[in-house]
Amino acid sequence: MSTEPKACINPTVTKARVLIIGAGIGGITLAALLERAGIEYQVFERAAKVKPLGSALSIGSNVMPLFQQLGVLDEIMKNAKSFSFSTGYNEQREATRTLDYSPAEQIGGFLPHIISRPILVDILMKLVPAEKITFSKKILTCVQDDEKVTVTCSDNSVHHADIVVGADGAYSSVRQNLYNDLLARGQLPSSDNEDLPFNSTCLVGQTRALDPEVFTHLKDGHTWFETIIGEDKPYAWITFTTKFNTICWMVLEHMGETTISSKDKDDALRNAEWGPEACEAMCSQVRDFPVPRNNLTLGDLFDNTPKEYISKVMLEEKLFDTWYGGRMVLLGDACHKLFPSAGLGAVSAMQDAVTLANCLYELPEHPTTEEISQAFNHYQAERYPLAKTAYDTSHRLGSIVGQGWYNTILRSLMKYMPKSVFTKSLTVMYSYRPQASFLSPFADRGEIPPAPQPSLARARANAAARASGAQAV
Repeated sequence: MSTEPKACINPTVTKARVLIIGAGIGGITLAALLERAGIEYQVFERAAKVKPLGSALSIGSNVMPLFQQLGVLDEIMKNAKSFSFSTGYNEQREATRTLDYSPAEQIGGFLPHIISRPILVDILMKLVPAEKITFSKKILTCVQDDEKVTVTCSDNSVHHADIVVGADGAYSSVRQNLYNDLLARGQLPSSDNEDLPFNSTCLVGQTRALDPEVFTHLKDGHTWFETIIGEDKPYAWITFTTKFNTICWMVLEHMGETTISSKDKDDALRNAEWGPEACEAMCSQVRDFPVPRNNLTLGDLFDNTPKEYISKVMLEEKLFDTWYGGRMVLLGDACHKLFPSAGLGAVSAMQDAVTLANCLYELPEHPTTEEISQAFNHYQAERYPLAKTAYDTSHRLGSIVGQGWYNTILRSLMKYMPKSVFTKSLTVMYSYRPQASFLSPFADRGEIPPAPQPSLARARANAAARASGAQAV
């Protein structure tokens, strides 16, 4: 059966022009959806090119319907490897706990899968015509009025759009401009004006293809998803095997609660988007740490990883309360920055993109600022509670790999946690399975019904009303 996506016909598709700032996973997913919706858009990316950085991502039934609708599910599955459990170890390479992910297949129709972040980015980038992505576009100002948003870039170019979407990461220029405007009007909550907190840094990379005769666990048909938490050291490290005999790895360093002050924001920005900064020192500090298989160390993985594919980033955590204002709206890390323990950051950004695309598709041909704001209100109302749940889940799992006495107690309790408790958390994680309202629907495979998706329900109700009206005529 063909997986080519088919767009639903809407004779009054909006003529609002959308400018997407940021070509990360969330921004590119939104672009791919707007491409199929027939909505005019352009993507601006501050980097000169897309860099193949990052480790691995966990994806599951919470985004598989979207991939099917976009026609890339088969390609995703060819490049991903499933897992049904994850294992924790001590530094003596002894297994200390196992989390059972197998109920996820019954819940949503798919086991979770591990896919290399660069591979997923490449698949998504192919969904967007190259001429619709402009690189080396650093945003300086975004100024809006009742008719448009005017964007000025560091190359002195000026651009106009009806809608601007800030998908430009934790240190979003769009958010900064929007918040400055709201602050001047006295409309910004004090919590949104606080410095961005973080408590960890992260070293990530992916090896070249390895010899399965040496790295024997690569032969297994499932992903080995393995974590070691340091003993008397502020580190935790995670490895994932992939479908192509590579090992993706991640090293977390806990630094204690701190914040990014204004004077440090430029440095933070350079490090925020998987930039290859200050990697060698951290590699040297942790290269002797053991990994579970074949008596290997992290150094063995580093030595088999191309240096240009190793990167270090800060790991911030914050859920912002303000996601939009007027004709400007935020998406992904720009409005909810999650700790990576649960693997929900990229997934949440893609879910944002589905909901926002649905809300934009509802707009009239020539929407007013009020109508645009109402669409954004629908978007945040649907996504905020789910983003809050993802934030809480990520924070809790981040606590498991922490180094304080509280974290130690949590890990001890996990050994005795009933399977039903973790299965319940999987139900929460995989019950929201959003679909684009304007693409051919995906027949859900889960035994547990999908969580309500208001933007999809509105679209179906409107379609039914139009059909009823046409029959009456």
